[in-house]
Amino acid sequence: MEIPTCEENENSEADLNNQQSFNVTDSQDEEGNQHEESTSTTDEENGDQRKIRDRSHVQSVDSSHVSESQWNSDARKISKTAIHMGTESDKRPYVCEECGKGFTCISNLKRHMTTHTGEKPFPCDVCGIGFSQISSLNAHKRTHTGERPFSCKICDTSFSIKSSLKRHIRTHTGEKPFSCKVCDTSFSCVSNLKTHMRTHTGDKPFSCKVCGTGFSQMSSLNAHIRTHTGERPFSCKICDTSFSIKSSLKRHIRTHTGEKPFSCKVCDTSFSCVSNLKTHMRTHTGDKPFSCKVCKKSFSQKSSLNAHRRTHTGEREDFFL
Repeated sequence: MEIPTCEENENSEADLNNQQSFNVTDSQDEEGNQHEESTSTTDEENGDQRKIRDRSHVQSVDSSHVSESQWNSDARKISKTAIHMGTESDKRPYVCEECGKGFTCISNLKRHMTTHTGEKPFPCDVCGIGFSQISSLNAHKRTHTGERPFSCKICDTSFSIKSSLKRHIRTHTGEKPFSCKVCDTSFSCVSNLKTHMRTHTGDKPFSCKVCGTGFSQMSSLNAHIRTHTGERPFSCKICDTSFSIKSSLKRHIRTHTGEKPFSCKVCDTSFSCVSNLKTHMRTHTGDKPFSCKVCKKSFSQKSSLNAHRRTHTGEREDFFL
């Protein structure tokens, strides 16, 4: 089915606001006009003129490669939703029946529907990957061509996708427009907010096919898979030590540079990794989140809890000097 453009539907939206007939596409608008013409035509109009007009209308519909039954089906769905909405939102009259999201033009609604149907009608000519939107396909093609047409005016970094440039600019401005409604933590991009929300919901949609362990982030799953494969693709250029996680490499490099970018705001002590800073902060707050299930004694560090557990089990740690 060919997707009509927003320009094609501006007239339809204007007609709706003027309380005229609800028209779904230009081809249907032509059909409606034809009906008005046929009812206002005098009896002197001969059958040949009707046949010519009917034939031109059929050709108009055929040229759009859309069957009448398909358009009627879409029209019933959209008109039904629009009537249901009433005057609730004149600015977004086209509403998805699946999730209730509104759109200003029918082409955006049709494009949105592919997120529910899983339809991906735009395949890449190079690798065959399919996409639900032509814009996504065009962005993907740049991964083959290497084209990066969107440049940051502050630092000249270039990107293949405009949204990536917008996200990058926030690293300069410090803007964090996406806030968590549960704990008020803010993020510079919506994907980070979605990932963060899983810390509240406990959702772990990414599962390991080897052992079934679930993860809240795809990157965490990829890192975990390397524990099965033994792959360590991130190597230190100074000492050739390899790591399975990029963040581990960054932390390791600081052992060479001596960099300690994470500072305590209470006593100004600095640390090479953020996890050590978090552990240190408990010396100020008194927080002891690790509890023994046997005697309920609490500890500020997990390593301290593990050492304490051995007092219950009688297990002794072996030290090799």
